[in-house]
Amino acid sequence: MPMPDSLKDLTGTVRQFADERDWEQFHSPKNLAMALIVEAGELVEHFQWLTGQQSLELDDNQHREVSLEMADVLIYLVRMAERLNIDLVAAANTKIAINAERYPVDSSCGRADKYTSYR
Repeated sequence: MPMPDSLKDLTGTVRQFADERDWEQFHSPKNLAMALIVEAGELVEHFQWLTGQQSLELDDNQHREVSLEMADVLIYLVRMAERLNIDLVAAANTKIAINAERYPVDSSCGRADKYTSYR
């Protein structure tokens, strides 16, 4: 199986991987969302109790483990998007445009409270 280098190729590779194993029957959006959140929890576990600075200074083993957890999250997200016929790049671009309006630079720059003060 060739290694994908784009989101479109990754989607095809993940679909093929699932198809070859007859996993389509298990890959409902509900199940994929649940699996994604489990993997996100495993990702967060690597940062529990670290300071902000420590989270930027992972050793080689920690870095590898974090990258694999991030890959799991991405794989489930890509699979879920494919099952729901959602173009993740288009959705991300739409969300970035919404956030640009919601959080203008002049009133948001350098502020951590923007998520609560503008809602």
